[in-house]
Amino acid sequence: MGYIVVLSVPVILFILIVALAFYLLGRARGRSQAESVPQYYGPPAPPFQAHPPPQDKPSQV
Repeated sequence: MGYIVVLSVPVILFILIVALAFYLLGRARGRSQAESVPQYYGPPAPPFQAHPPPQDKPSQV
């Protein structure tokens, strides 16, 4: 009985340490990849410019 406890506790701790290491390494790799993502949709389009009102003089009828 004591042998099972002595053997299983280090194995559980080892698995937890390995899982934490994979989590931290994966998070760091994901963040580095997210910074280098290209811009898929291109730069934003410039806003539309308002046209000035026509300067034509009305015809005198």
